[in-house]
Amino acid sequence: MIELIHVSKTYGKELAVNDLHLSIPAGELFAFLGPNGAGKTTTIKMMCGLLFPSTGSIRIAGFDLESHGADARQRISYVPDTPFLYEKLTGREVLRFIADMYGMPQMKALRRIEEVIELFGLYTFVDDLTQNYSHGMRQRAVFAAALLHEPEVLIVDEPTVGLDPRSIRLLKDILRNETKRGATVFLSTHSLD
Repeated sequence: MIELIHVSKTYGKELAVNDLHLSIPAGELFAFLGPNGAGKTTTIKMMCGLLFPSTGSIRIAGFDLESHGADARQRISYVPDTPFLYEKLTGREVLRFIADMYGMPQMKALRRIEEVIELFGLYTFVDDLTQNYSHGMRQRAVFAAALLHEPEVLIVDEPTVGLDPRSIRLLKDILRNETKRGATVFLSTHSLD
């Protein structure tokens, strides 16, 4: 599902990622562990097509990111370490926007929006402007948006930063359930727990 084939990335003379060769099958939860500055976020940005490797190639669901980027990105959801939401939209409007971006049929989108609102407990604030959300509320809304189209590959960068213990437990359960559904989860962290 995810293949990195001898991937390296340099910034000028700085080597950020050095000859990374990795294959992660469908249904796997893979933890990418390393200290700050180890190249985790650079690797993730390359896997999402936000950066291209200096050498090597990356395939997502069998699609090469450089030659078939649109096909690969259609199968990915990415949750960055700093959650971003369009602040002048409500949480529900953000979810509708994401559904439209992925070309979800309207009836399926409406059903999935209600499912992720329930899953992440967003009912009390989903119709408020996201500019008023706390960090934890933002993180839950970003995860709801990421899972909306039932991606084949979910890439998350430091997902537990700023979450309370209950939300961390919920997130871990959700990620495990995603792998049971057959999705591949790539989780980057510097925390062993």
